[in-house]
Formats: sequence, structure tokens, C-alpha cells
Amino acid sequence: MHLLTVFSHPLTDRYPAAVMDAFHDPFRQAGHSIDVLDLHQEGFDPRFTEADHAHFWGGPIPPGIGEMHRRVEAADRLAFVFPVYWWSMPAMMKGWIERVFTGGWAYQYGSGVDDRGKQPLNALLPGIPTALIGIGGSKKRTYDKYGYDEAMRTQIDVGVFAYCGISDVESHLIFDVEGDHNAPNRTAGLKQAREIGAAFLSPDRRPRNAKEEHLRKLAA
Repeated sequence: MHLLTVFSHPLTDRYPAAVMDAFHDPFRQAGHSIDVLDLHQEGFDPRFTEADHAHFWGGPIPPGIGEMHRRVEAADRLAFVFPVYWWSMPAMMKGWIERVFTGGWAYQYGSGVDDRGKQPLNALLPGIPTALIGIGGSKKRTYDKYGYDEAMRTQIDVGVFAYCGISDVESHLIFDVEGDHNAPNRTAGLKQAREIGAAFLSPDRRPRNAKEEHLRKLAA
């Protein structure tokens, strides 16, 4: 099995990196390969440029984006590990999605650009199992009170991944990890990350459908 993990944090010696390492532990122990796409360390430019805009309307693919496509295509599992900023993923990771999940590769309307807004959407990415792990400074009760966790699943799991065909998405949050007084929470979070990794690679794992789960909740 080959895992691609997209990671967004400017420092590699902070807690989010430790969470990623803990999540990877079961994969390493089982002998699976891991490709870590560290957006900061690789110097990825998240800005949607003039070249990206031209590609959106049918122009050539911008430099470097095809390489990102190939790294995704090579993966049997996808993971995204990130600190929660303003109740979502960091701008660096969002920019990666905006630039890499391109028309004609991740999705397409009808037969191409000319059918945008006229023909139905075709999701083009395969339903590769995908795990999201967000590291939050706030308490779980804050997320529950305002529905932040559900809002994140709506916009990210459904609005991004299921939109492009990746419906088998599972989202996890590690809560309340900031400050020395929350050291026990950080320890528990690393244990949680290892458990997520073990369950995610298990042959007994059952596929999920984030979009169907979302629509059922709305209808309830």
C-alpha cells in the first residue's frame, strides 16, 4: 500500500508534525510506503495564478501541477494533516487543492470547458480512501456548540472531495492541545492519531460515503 500525506505547517518540530508521525506509525510498522507532501518544506506556491486561471478555461496545465497529479495518482490512500485555522484547513493547503484539483483531471462538466454551467458535473477522481486529521486549539464543546466540525465536513469532505469523486472520506479532529496545561490532551491526541492510522489501513475497514452521510443528516 502507498500512502500520500499532504501536510501543512511551517515547522517540522511542532505538535502537528508529531501527529502526522503518529498517524504514520502503523503504516511504517506494516512496511507500507509513505510519500509526505510537506507544502512548506517543498515550497509549494498556493497562489492561484494567471496560468491557473488560463488552465481553468482550457489552457495548458501550469508548471509543477502535473507532478502533483502524478503523486496523487500513485497513492492507494490519501491523508491530509493540518492545524485548524479559522475552522478550516490552512490557506496553504486550500491553495494546493485549488491549484491541483483541476478541471479535466478532478472534475469536468459535460465534455469540457465549453459545457461548464450547461451540462452535469462528472467527478473524475477515483474513490480512493481519504483521511483528514485536523489539530485544533479549541475544546470539543466549542465545535459542538457552533457546529464547526459539521461545517468543516460539509465544505471539505463533501464540497471538495466528494465533488471530485473521492466520496470515501473520514474526518477526525484532535481537540484542545494548546498550552502546557493541555499536555495530557496532546499525549492522548498522538494515541488517537495512531489508532486512526491503524484503522485506516486495516483490511476490515468499511468504505464510507461522505456525501450520502451528509444528505441523510440533512434529511433527518
